[in-house]
Amino acid sequence: MFTPNAYWWLIIPGLLLGLYAQFKVTSTYRRYMREPSSRGLTGAQAARTILDRAGLTNVPVEEVPGELTDHYDPVQRKLCLSTGNFHGATVAAIGVSAHEAGHALQHQASYAFLKVRMALVPVTQIASNAAIWISMAGFFLGFAKIAWLGIIVFGVVTLFQTITLPVEFDASRRAKEQLFRLGLVTSAEQAGVSRVLSAAALTYVAAMVSSLLTLLQFVLLARGDDRE
Repeated sequence: MFTPNAYWWLIIPGLLLGLYAQFKVTSTYRRYMREPSSRGLTGAQAARTILDRAGLTNVPVEEVPGELTDHYDPVQRKLCLSTGNFHGATVAAIGVSAHEAGHALQHQASYAFLKVRMALVPVTQIASNAAIWISMAGFFLGFAKIAWLGIIVFGVVTLFQTITLPVEFDASRRAKEQLFRLGLVTSAEQAGVSRVLSAAALTYVAAMVSSLLTLLQFVLLARGDDRE
């Protein structure tokens, strides 16, 4: 007889990877937040320099509350930096701020994966909200009964997470390229910037793996239900 929660163990690798990624990004970020920038630049100043040199003088750099809440808003075309990175004159602040500026450079260049990601945002938001209800329904009704709906919803989320990977990796590549080319960091600080950005990228890898394993769980449940 098919057991609804027979594949519950599939969530464990994604959960463990997610916890490790969160630990890695937090510890690496805080380590390099204690390492001052030899140039004395804040994250906001570094981002502003990158944007201006690229001709993006109309893209504002704004402060937002929280820690690691940094993001680029492609709709309003503005770069938002968390308080610590906006004001911080550290290797970590510069690295994260440059990464977000990298997204603005992608937007300017009409980077294909960014355009696809932007198009997927509305439907992914709907799918993410639906995923919560599917999980609750699965707990009470048995996941097998809603497996095909889960496949559709988590398929959308997985696609979004997969598209996010090249977007984030490319933004980091552009960030490091600009930081080094413009002389905003020294050669000794390059390794620190790379570690901060690599740790941040791991969180996106973890999110993709978690979504993929959840999708696999629903596929296996659906196949098992069909055999019944």
